[in-house]
Amino acid sequence: MRLGWLKNLYVQVLVAVVLGALLGHFWPHAGESLKPLGDGFIKLIKMMVAPVVFTTVVTGIAKMGDLKRVGRVGLKAFLYFEVVTTGALAIGLLVGELVQPGSGLSVDVSRLDAKAIEGYTTASKSLTTVDFLFNLIPSSLVDPFTKGDILQILLVAVLTSVALSKMGKAGEGIVHALDKVGHLLFGMVGLIMRLAPLGAFGAIAFTVGKYGVGTLVGLGQLIGTFYGTALLFVFIVLGPIARWTGVGLLRLLRYLRDELLLVLGTSSSESALPRLLVKMEALGCPKSVVGLVVPMGYSFNLDGTSIYLTLASLFVAQATGTHISLGEELALLAVLLLTSKGAAAVTGGGFITLAATLSATGRIPVAGLVLLLGVDRFMSEVRALTNLVGNAVATLVVSKWEGSLDLERARAVLANPAAAQQLEPTPEAPAPDART
Repeated sequence: MRLGWLKNLYVQVLVAVVLGALLGHFWPHAGESLKPLGDGFIKLIKMMVAPVVFTTVVTGIAKMGDLKRVGRVGLKAFLYFEVVTTGALAIGLLVGELVQPGSGLSVDVSRLDAKAIEGYTTASKSLTTVDFLFNLIPSSLVDPFTKGDILQILLVAVLTSVALSKMGKAGEGIVHALDKVGHLLFGMVGLIMRLAPLGAFGAIAFTVGKYGVGTLVGLGQLIGTFYGTALLFVFIVLGPIARWTGVGLLRLLRYLRDELLLVLGTSSSESALPRLLVKMEALGCPKSVVGLVVPMGYSFNLDGTSIYLTLASLFVAQATGTHISLGEELALLAVLLLTSKGAAAVTGGGFITLAATLSATGRIPVAGLVLLLGVDRFMSEVRALTNLVGNAVATLVVSKWEGSLDLERARAVLANPAAAQQLEPTPEAPAPDART
């Protein structure tokens, strides 16, 4: 019997996830000790994110040649992000009000150990819009590459692209060289991805071993509500949007199954960022659109995180018996529209954003976040999965909005993903003549 199917990455990761969960459940201490495997793999991937994003953005924009189009693509992406994430925040608020996942817990706030979240509340105090905007500017040209800050890398890449575009023929050699470097970097990513099953195995073993499936029982209603809401959002909201572009959601999910399983195993959507760039370009989206929309989406288009923020806020209010009126709920939504962007690139961003939001509203006790510590890891997987799907759909939308989505190629690739290797890259749409 042939076992060729074992060569597929998604099969290897799926097997690793199952084995890791079993090890963590039956031998929790052994599972906890495997944390370095997951952390090491994510660290390897993060090592590649900065140069991959930089080369992709620079070569994509420089080859496009039309700087007005760059601004137009960025503006369209940002408008789409704002509309969809606002919808995600509103859906989380609506479901939280209808299902009431925290009702009946009757938690006494005074008995909660607020020290457990001191690290998050301290970080949230400096989380302001002005700080966020200033943090977009790196302290040096190489600083974004050492820190891995995607937004700062995007800023440097855009500036580099504009400068190269203005150099004319002299800049073409640099663009060509960066294009070759990009191929080298993606080759390195391919080598690292061979370790994905090992990373997923260690990450899942640690999660189950440390927190245990028993923690799911106590707050099962919250977890179930969040999982259900995320699925509802993906199929009821993102599904029709994807269909509008001409790409079926189920086929898109099947196409991205390797990346989805990788995110499930590592609880980090960033672990799939380099491969998502390649997959969306192979699907028929222009490199210039992919290079702008995907990195921007990782900071501004966090659909799963948005659902979590409003749902978790209401859960804490309900669990602690804090009554909030409709006006206060709308105020909470307004604050989250700002704070959900402010912690985009911060480690532990979900908790920091929640702490900042609850502190800003002053109505829901921040100490109530202690209730979420035990199960947040289990919800982070669904947040990351929803974020990944949302960014893939956003790339399709902006590509179609620009009139540059190669739908014929997309259908061919979705029907036979291996065909993408034989197809030529999608050419950039011709730039309008600036003299007319």
